[in-house]
Parts: sequence; C-alpha cells; structure tokens
Amino acid sequence: MGLGGIALGHLLNPGLARASNATDAGILGGQLHHAGKAKRVIYLFMAGGPSQLETFDYKPLLNQRQGEQLPDSVRMGQRLTGMSGNQASLPLAGSIYKFAQHGKSGAWVSELLPHTARVTDDLCIVRSLYTEAINHDPAITFLQTGSQLSGRPSFGSWVHYGLGSDNENLPAFVVLITRGKVDQPLYARLWGSGFLPSQHQGVQFRAGKDPVLYLNNPDGVSPESRRLMLDRLRDFHQFAAEQSGDAEVDARIAQYEMAYRMQTSVPDVMDFSNESEATLAKYGPDAKKPGTFAANCILARRLAERGVKFVQLYHQGWDQHGGLPNGIKQQCKETDQPCAALLEDLKQRGLLDETLVVWGGEFGRTNYSQGKLTTTDYGRDHHPRCFSVWMAGGGAKPGTVYGATDEFGYSVVENPVHVHDFHATLLHLLGIDHQQLTFRFQGRRFRLTDVHGEVVKSVLA
Repeated sequence: MGLGGIALGHLLNPGLARASNATDAGILGGQLHHAGKAKRVIYLFMAGGPSQLETFDYKPLLNQRQGEQLPDSVRMGQRLTGMSGNQASLPLAGSIYKFAQHGKSGAWVSELLPHTARVTDDLCIVRSLYTEAINHDPAITFLQTGSQLSGRPSFGSWVHYGLGSDNENLPAFVVLITRGKVDQPLYARLWGSGFLPSQHQGVQFRAGKDPVLYLNNPDGVSPESRRLMLDRLRDFHQFAAEQSGDAEVDARIAQYEMAYRMQTSVPDVMDFSNESEATLAKYGPDAKKPGTFAANCILARRLAERGVKFVQLYHQGWDQHGGLPNGIKQQCKETDQPCAALLEDLKQRGLLDETLVVWGGEFGRTNYSQGKLTTTDYGRDHHPRCFSVWMAGGGAKPGTVYGATDEFGYSVVENPVHVHDFHATLLHLLGIDHQQLTFRFQGRRFRLTDVHGEVVKSVLA
C-alpha cells in the first residue's frame, strides 16, 4: 500500500512528488528559512556599467557647474582608473538629457526611459548601491558571484542549489545574451557553478536553429537509440559512483537526463507562435527578431511561466568612455520598452507578485568627463562609489526610492547599500537567510555574501 500510495500521489500531483525529493527541492528540501514572496528571479544585467547620471540619479548641479574641475573636497583622494586618472583636468559634466518626476513616489527618471517612467510605481529604485571593484572583470564577477575572484558559484547557481527546480524538463537557471552586441566580454564562469555540483550551472539559450548547443541528436541517431545509449551510460556512471563516491558522477547523470528531456521542452518554450500580436507589439519592434533584448524578455517571461527559478539576461554595450550621449540613447532605445513591457506582462498574468525582476550593471559612471567635454558630447569613466539599480515584484517595495548621493553624484550620503547587502536582500525575498545558505569547500563554509551583508529591510514590501 505504501508503494501504491506513492505511485498514486505521483500521478495525481507530480509536482508534490518532486517536492519530496531533496534533489529537486534543493538543499533546503522545500523548507524556506522564512516566508519568501518571490518564487523566481529575472535579472536584467546591463553589462558595461550604465550611467546613473543619465538614467535615475538627477544632478542639476552638474549642469550648473559644467566644465568646472571636480573639487578635491568631493573626490577626497579616491582612486581613479588609468583611463582618466592621468587626464590634465577632470571637468564636471552634466547630462544633456532632461529629467522629470514620475509616479506617486515622484522618482526622477530620464527622458531616455519613457516606458520605464510609465511603470515607476512598480519600481523600487536604489540609488545608493556601491561596489569595491573599479574595472569590469572583477566588478561584474562581484555582482554575479559575490567575489571579485573567479571560481565562486554564480547567484543563479546558489538559488538553484538552495531552492531546487519547479520544472523537471527545463534547467532551473537559464542565461540569455543579446545577440550581436560587442563590448566588454562575457564568459561562462559568470553563470558557472564554481565549487557547487555542476548541475547548478546556468544553461545558455541562443537564438537560431540550435538554442542549446549539442542538445539535438546528430543525423542518423533516433530518440530511441539515444535513450538506449543514455540508459547504458547511466549504468556505467552508477557503477563509477559506487566505486569512487564522487558526487560529480551523479551530477553528470542528472545533466545527461536533463538534456534528453530538453529535446522536447526547449523547442516548445522557444516557439513564439502562440504569442498574440498585441503582446509582441507591447515589447517593441525588435520582439519578432530572435536574440534581441526584446525577444529575450519575452522568452524570460515564458520561462518564468514554466517554473524556471532564475533567468539571467545580459545586454552589453553600456561602457561609454566616449560618445556617451549617442551611445546611451541607443542602449536605452533597445531596452527601455522591453523592460517596461516585461513588468506589465508579468503583472497582467498574475506573475509579478512572485517574480523578482532586477535591473542594473556592475558599477556607475563618473560625474566628470573622460576625454574632451563639449556641449553635445562627453564620456564617463568607471565609478564604483555609487550607482543605481531597480527591483520590481517579488516582495520589493513598489513606488520606492531608496538612498541618495551627494549633489555632485560622486558619493553615497544616505542609506549606502553594499553589493553583499544587495545580495542578502534578494535572497531574503526568496525566503533564504543568506547566512544559512552555505557550502563547505576547502575546509570552510562559503556563502554568496562571503562574511558580510545585511538585509535592507526598508526596500521590503
């Protein structure tokens, strides 16, 4: 009767049956540290470092003092990159774009983001984030893994490790990269599992005939023969696992089985034919072009509907050391409407309350111009001391502006938020205590937030 009950339970509610499996329910076994409002994350990562001074951090003083030197009293001897640190002068540069207040919060938003401005009441804008890294590689690694050094598990891998999966036919962690963008490089270790078991690494979906590399059967190999091969391979792997006790052997078995199931699930999720014209139009003119940011936002929503825990979108091209006005205008044109449409789409489908959407880059930009400053053109160097991000849904407090920078837009003066604080807060919204989600490696327990981090309670709904 016990075996019969298990079989009947699986037939009537396969999701409940999977939840009882510690592997599928994550290391927490489905038991959250506290009630979490978010069930999944969609992270919109603007790689390269978008300028907060052209998007969400309005600083009219910079326009008033255009061309004047950055005061020593403001800089306070802080380090600069080699790209602008050797300039003969550091002239203050105001934004050429206008700002206006929007929503009940009265948040200042640039004219470059008219669609984002429309959904301001759904946003929790943090203007006081700061980081420790001043160059791209360590900075983006820090935001993605909680460490400036490579080799640590990525954010999405920690989430999968802790919470498991809600869909046995799709990866719990999916990565989407805007097609055709050339800028600061992205590398697979940014969504790697580090020292966690390898089944927790992100799986990149691409536009085109083969969304996941090496997933489809080669010519002449039938599904039946692939199944038979995997069964025999599993037997060999299980024998190896019994002999060596290596957990990576079990991970390898799980990866092979997931790949087999993805042969049918991936084509389904990638097929937009059942999306209405009204929905596609909402995301903008690029929505029908596979691999664009707009198309990836639609795909992110489709993955969220199917229970994927963590979807990471990367959009490159925000590293504007020169020609910033035209460069950031194009970047915003590509991303503004799809970001707003994603929030509206999730909200309309009843998914936003349990989906945490995050927008931001790896650091901010300087308040002075890198290179020649003119009335129509300027550049901005890397600036780790302050930058802006936003969250929406998933328990983030809507219609909120948190933190502030000084009138020069150089340093945080109110409610500073370190990267570890940010990560701790995101995990908290998922029901995870960042101090308790750990993995023992090389003699000590590691966590996403290392040995720091405090939950920013003021941004919780």
